[in-house]
Amino acid sequence: MLENFEDFQALVQKHAIKMVDFKEIDLDGRWHHLSIPVERFTPALLQKGIGFDGSSYGFLTVEKSDMVFIPDITSAFVDPIIEVPTISMIGDIYIIGEKHKRFESDPRYVAQKAEQFMKDANISDRCLFGPEFEFYVLDNVEFRNEINHIEVHLDSAQAAWNAINSPYEDKGNNKGYKVMGHKGYHADLPYDVSYDLRNKMVRVLEDSGVPVKYHHAENGGPGQVEIEVEFATLKEMGDRTQKLKYIVKNIALKNGRTVTFMPKPFYGECGSGMHVHLQMFNGGEPVFYDKNGYSNLSETALYAISGILEHSAALTAFTCPSTNSYKRLVPGYEAPVTICFATANRSSVIRIPGYAIAPEDKRFEFRPSDATANPYLCYSAIVMAAIDGIQKKSDPTRLGFGPYDKNMWFLTEEEQKVVKSLPKSLEEAADALEKDYQFLLNGGVFSQDLINNQLKKIRKDEEEISMAPHPLEFQKYYDL
Repeated sequence: MLENFEDFQALVQKHAIKMVDFKEIDLDGRWHHLSIPVERFTPALLQKGIGFDGSSYGFLTVEKSDMVFIPDITSAFVDPIIEVPTISMIGDIYIIGEKHKRFESDPRYVAQKAEQFMKDANISDRCLFGPEFEFYVLDNVEFRNEINHIEVHLDSAQAAWNAINSPYEDKGNNKGYKVMGHKGYHADLPYDVSYDLRNKMVRVLEDSGVPVKYHHAENGGPGQVEIEVEFATLKEMGDRTQKLKYIVKNIALKNGRTVTFMPKPFYGECGSGMHVHLQMFNGGEPVFYDKNGYSNLSETALYAISGILEHSAALTAFTCPSTNSYKRLVPGYEAPVTICFATANRSSVIRIPGYAIAPEDKRFEFRPSDATANPYLCYSAIVMAAIDGIQKKSDPTRLGFGPYDKNMWFLTEEEQKVVKSLPKSLEEAADALEKDYQFLLNGGVFSQDLINNQLKKIRKDEEEISMAPHPLEFQKYYDL
């Protein structure tokens, strides 16, 4: 990690760098970028920054939209994608004034504020996140949305539908190694056709400062895979999440494939989540461990779990912020819908890994989130809910959240009356956030403007997509 301009110069010389590329994030979680010749990168730039149009990022209105980003030199890395030797780094967003001021709704700044709030509350001086990234590696994608033409066509060489007349093999010479629906979990070669590609991705991620725990084929037959990364602090994991998506997508394209992190690209197949593992340490000691507690969890860990579960409906507006998210959050497809916790139970919103036994490994996992989320806002919202539960000493069992050590996808009618479920649509998620967001405002971590902008954005998405005819509607209603 670079610390100063001298470190930057040394890296430039080592790699014969010609360009500097700046990455800035918008509210949706997409990176935008701007580049300059390396000769223009000076110490003064680290003070003055570079101006840009904040309205194009969804942050400000057009009549007052000038902002600046100031490069964070500690985020710099040699870009593995760009042809001309380039250093990329992330820019922090500022409001212009006599002295530039951090923009309160900059997602990266929100993450910094959440970390500081946790330290100031003496809860944890080192909160670690460990997300699992599920996605599909595909060979072709086509979509059209016109007045008279609605179409999506996805294809994967390993999919079961290519067992006959596969376009990826000579006609009459199909080799037959196809992955059946829901049968992809840890599938070995020759079924796991993206294995070599993932190895390339992982080696580039490692070289770019994103340590990887492991990768493997996932349940979804048409090419679903997973890359799980090593733990990192909140803001750092936000950076790594953005970097991972950038590298994975571009390495796939360079190798003739395409990647989607959409939560539910296939009807009837497993969806892709971004399960988030959470650990806390204070003064080097694990906050979540107690050998006498349920599943060796401390009271603080249970309070944190309770806070997250209490606010889980509102959290989905940040952790599952797309209409497609709620096509994944349905029973029976490896996704949780029931607001409860348990050990080793993948049908619960919070799972305590049964294999994480050592004190320093003790953690729990929030399972609903997916990679359509802005990672800084997603991780910050989760930790703010956890802090709220800790500060209130909220008891998850007393509140009826469990533990439930049973399959929560298949409950009786009586059992369904006892437990609550996550929102079933983005509109319900927006309604939940509108009723429950004070915990996010604590410590000035989230701003009212950010909450309002998120609500406006997701309600607009819900309205736009709800008005669009669906091909299945023609099948059901055309002849009535």
